[in-house]
Amino acid sequence: MTGVALTHAVLAQGVLAQGLFSGSLDVWIAITAIGVATYGFRLSFIHLFGRIDEVPPSVKRPLRYVPPAVLAALVFPDFVTLEPSAVATLADERLIAGAVAGAVAWRTENVFATITVGMVVLWLFRFVVFA
Repeated sequence: MTGVALTHAVLAQGVLAQGLFSGSLDVWIAITAIGVATYGFRLSFIHLFGRIDEVPPSVKRPLRYVPPAVLAALVFPDFVTLEPSAVATLADERLIAGAVAGAVAWRTENVFATITVGMVVLWLFRFVVFA
């Protein structure tokens, strides 16, 4: 079914007339304003870095910390969970595997070794130790 046919089918069933896709004008204004602000913010950086030849050191220094911060924000909540007790929290197989993988990454600086050891430890604890 094409997009036009789907639109006509939706209109024929009266979905739009029932108000399922309607919202408060304030909500739509907020969504539009946030979208325009986000687009403008990103466009300003594209425009700025397109005009200068070298990124200033005062900007370059803090940008070094962006990748580790993003990685930590994505990974940390996934393997740290709060259980009813401190022992259960510390005995979580994801936390143990993450700590071992972190130690391997720090010691070897090898991505393949880190992933391999982390998964082996996770599977070992999940299917053998805590089974």
